[in-house]
Parts: sequence; structure tokens; C-alpha cells
Amino acid sequence: MNDTLIVVSAASGALGRLVIGDLVSRVPAGQIVAAVRDPGRTADLAGRGVQVRRGDYDDAGSLREAFKGAARLLLISSPELDPGRRIAQHTAAIEAAGEAGVSSVVYTSVLGADVGDTGVAEAHHATERAIFASGLPYTVVRNPFYSEAFINAGLREAVASGELTSGTGGRGLNTALRADLAEAAAVVLTQDGHLGHAYDLTGPLWTYPQLVDVLSEVAGRPVSYRGDAAVPGALGWLHGQARAGMLETQTDDLALLLGRSPTTLRQAVAAALSAQIR
Repeated sequence: MNDTLIVVSAASGALGRLVIGDLVSRVPAGQIVAAVRDPGRTADLAGRGVQVRRGDYDDAGSLREAFKGAARLLLISSPELDPGRRIAQHTAAIEAAGEAGVSSVVYTSVLGADVGDTGVAEAHHATERAIFASGLPYTVVRNPFYSEAFINAGLREAVASGELTSGTGGRGLNTALRADLAEAAAVVLTQDGHLGHAYDLTGPLWTYPQLVDVLSEVAGRPVSYRGDAAVPGALGWLHGQARAGMLETQTDDLALLLGRSPTTLRQAVAAALSAQIR
């Protein structure tokens, strides 16, 4: 890759930090800009030689300044939950990118946003359309739900109790680890040939019965499975999506970008029990 500037928005979040961590292994740190709401919270990034600029999704002027000189911008979706506000933030960022002369935009969307415009996909669908309408060269990476929502250090409790519960009905989940998705974004940012493409990223399909088997094997003690549990809160909603068969889409796009197979269920479980998943 030529000596070009890469800007990562929302860079102080979990995904943004992982992307930057991967980028510094691919390009000189001085070519990377972390655009963040609060630069005071990113001393670790600055310490790695990364440029830190204030880029607040609610301050269009700060975005224009943060995006200046960017050959490639990774527009990481806002953490805002209200779809209307999120769309407004993303629209402001796209307009700022155009005004700042950004050469191309990579956007972290969500699976299904190309065909759906309700629920989780609502803001992403609108943002994709805004990018297409802007005339900016683009790449869209549509991410699945993160594996970390299900496979995390909390699995130790299941090992301790001897039981793992779910409300997925044993249906498949196409989740992927945040680190794999961050690496895929870094690949798109540092390689040519991705402009005009939209990638639907999925990890290897897994089920809770398979998770119990792997968990028992990795932990070295039997864990039983109960698949009719009422799971509360946001995780319960995710289990419901799985139970309805909404998380079973599969593509080879993530493996294509990584140039390798995504992290396996066994690898993810082993890391979770070792508290290595971030």
C-alpha cells in the first residue's frame, strides 16, 4: 500500500481498538488516525505512534477536521441505540467525509441491512443508502453478531454448575469474534481491489449442543444442556433470533478476506475459559 492516511472513526471502542491494533502490523503507525470523541481516553493509541484526532459524531466540524487527508476512512457505526439519531450521526459523517476529500469509505454494517430496514438493520440500511448516494467510493462489511455475546468468561459458571442453558432451540448461530472482524476490516483498508464490494461476513455455524460438547471437552468435566430456558434481556432477544432461524446465513466472505478460516468454536471456548477474549 502506498503512503496513504487511514482514519478509523469511533476508534476508542472495542472494535476500533482491535482494528488499529491490526493496522499497526500492516502500515506505519504514523499513517493511522484514531478519530475519537474524547482524545484524553486514547493515550494508549498515541503511545503506539497513532495520530489521535477529535471526531465526535455529534459535531460535524470535528469530523471534517478528523477526516482531513484520509485516503481511506473506516466508518465504524455509532453506539447510539436510537435509529433516528444514529442515522443522523452517520449521515453527518458521510457528508463530512465528502467535504474533507476522503478518497474512499469502508462502513461496518450488519448482516441483512441490504434487504431489511427495520429493527437492528434500520440505521445500517439507511447509512448504506446514504453512502451509495454520496458518490464516494465505498466498501461495505456487513458484520454478524459478535461471538463474545455468547462465548465469554461467563462460560466458567456453566462449568462450575455443570449445566449450560439456552433459548435457541438448538438452531445455528453464524457469529464471529470481534478480532476476526477487525482483521477483515484492516485487510480491506490496506489492500486494493475491494472498492464497490459489499461483504456479508459470517463465522462458522455453531449450535448450543455443540458448544456444550466443546465446553465439556475443553474444561475436562461434563456439562449438561438445557435448551428450553427463558433467557432475559438483550441476550434473550438474540437467543430468540437464533431460535427463529435468523442467524443461520452462511458465506465464505470472512474467510476470503482473512485468507484463512475464521476462529473455530473450540478456539473461542478455550480463549473464553482462559479469559483471553476481549
